[in-house]
Amino acid sequence: MGDVINLRQVRKARKREADAAKAEQNRRQHGRTKGQKAAEKAQHDRDQRDLDGKRLESDDLPSDEPA
Repeated sequence: MGDVINLRQVRKARKREADAAKAEQNRRQHGRTKGQKAAEKAQHDRDQRDLDGKRLESDDLPSDEPA
């Protein structure tokens, strides 16, 4: 005779393996490392400071009214 197999345990193990494979695929597709996230945030902050430095204030704009 063959060995007795608990089908519930086999089913759960199979689901865990499928979930792990799906998680790995998602990490490869969407995941970024901590360093990549930090570099992207630093670049965004630099860009924002650069844009703020080039912003024209309302006093700097020429008026359309004749003096």
